[in-house]
Amino acid sequence: MRKWKGRLIALGVTLAVLVPLAYLWATSLVPNDYSAMDMGYADYGGGPSSGHQHHGGQHQNGKGVADLTGPRTGKPDVAVTLVAKKQKFTLASGESMDGFTLNGSSPGPLIRAKQGQLVEVTLVNESVPDGATLHWHGIDVPNGEDGVAGVTQDAVPVGGKHVYRFLADDVGTYWYHSHQVSSEEVRGGLFGTIVIDGADDDVIAAIHTYDGKRTINGRTGSQRVEVAAGKKVRVRVINTDNTIVRTGLVGAQYKVIAVDGRELHGPTPVTAAFPLAAGARVDLEAVVPASGALRLDAGTVSMEIGSGTASAEPLPSATVDLLSYGTRAPLGLDPAKADRRFEYRIGRRPGFLDGVPGLWWTINGHKFPDVPMYMVAEGDVVVMKISNSSGQAHPMHLHGHHAVVLSRNGVAATGTPWWIDTLEVGDKETYEIAFLADNPGIWMDHCHNLPHASEGLMTHLAYEGVSTPYQIGGKHGNEPE
Repeated sequence: MRKWKGRLIALGVTLAVLVPLAYLWATSLVPNDYSAMDMGYADYGGGPSSGHQHHGGQHQNGKGVADLTGPRTGKPDVAVTLVAKKQKFTLASGESMDGFTLNGSSPGPLIRAKQGQLVEVTLVNESVPDGATLHWHGIDVPNGEDGVAGVTQDAVPVGGKHVYRFLADDVGTYWYHSHQVSSEEVRGGLFGTIVIDGADDDVIAAIHTYDGKRTINGRTGSQRVEVAAGKKVRVRVINTDNTIVRTGLVGAQYKVIAVDGRELHGPTPVTAAFPLAAGARVDLEAVVPASGALRLDAGTVSMEIGSGTASAEPLPSATVDLLSYGTRAPLGLDPAKADRRFEYRIGRRPGFLDGVPGLWWTINGHKFPDVPMYMVAEGDVVVMKISNSSGQAHPMHLHGHHAVVLSRNGVAATGTPWWIDTLEVGDKETYEIAFLADNPGIWMDHCHNLPHASEGLMTHLAYEGVSTPYQIGGKHGNEPE
């Protein structure tokens, strides 16, 4: 009797452990085919709901993302075809890589356009097995042109093509990349740069790490760009990696004149390093010294700008702080009269995600896909508080909009209006940002450390009355991460 009693107790203890685990496992499973609009729960940020339900498909009285496109007619001013391949390729500095290319190289071609021009880009997928898209990172294109697989389009399969058309209204430094299986395809080389209204002699510097080798414009080590002494030069730095890069110019004082495609107000000369978030861009301006050269420092790689010998001095330990850099200017919106106020609390906890045990990211205490869908109406002024207690930093990227930083850790911004589309939120940091909801659609809002996005650190900003016909997963294999 004692033996059986002991066995029953052991069985009871085992069931007490296994049943909750089985429940947590089962409830973590993500459907093979679902709409982004079916994710999680609607958060209206204290604002009104129009009565539309939070679900996928088409609203009877609303719009679908396929209706929210750039001009469908008219001859493009800039027309580019980009052919995506999975292949072995050679970096500009000679190293052989296995990865992805656009028109046979990585980075892909630099696209230049003037403000107001109609841009047309045709993506042809020759051999990327999981499909591909093009997302115009930082350009506030219409939602249907955003290039997010399963949300604004289907991934382009091998042998397929997709045409993107948009007006180049946003002057500045940007980049484009696949938003399908992004953590693999971007790391492997499926990206390029785009500059709107830039001078032909501006220096472009795209930082990317291939298989552990950091590069600038696909070159390891040091490289030189010939620029005459005494000339003022604009250096457009793009961080296409997954982590922050300390960068800056050595050899002369420089100004930080633009961030994420937005000009800064009242920039002043500095020598400190600039902390460039993953996915973010910064434009630096300096005069090439009469003797010597400027050196763009990006850690293990550098670019010498000029004809002389550049200084070997390391970047200073001090960093530029945009919270107080430059001078104030009108914002064009009033955060004190916000229509919606949201919280985006980033955390981490153990559990299951799609049946896999691990330590997973959370948003407002919820694991993906049971995360908040931030709901807005066109014309709303939105304030969002982003806090991070996850133990790691996260470069947070909101598609389709630029937001202005209001404060960090309760300290109000006192310098230039600091407009961003990608914001580094360090562990134990809290930022308050504001933006105008002026671009209807369903927009990803995620960490641009792309493996983090693939591990659940992503959600959406959705306009009431807008829906999507596209499905995540399913027969097209859409994996937007």
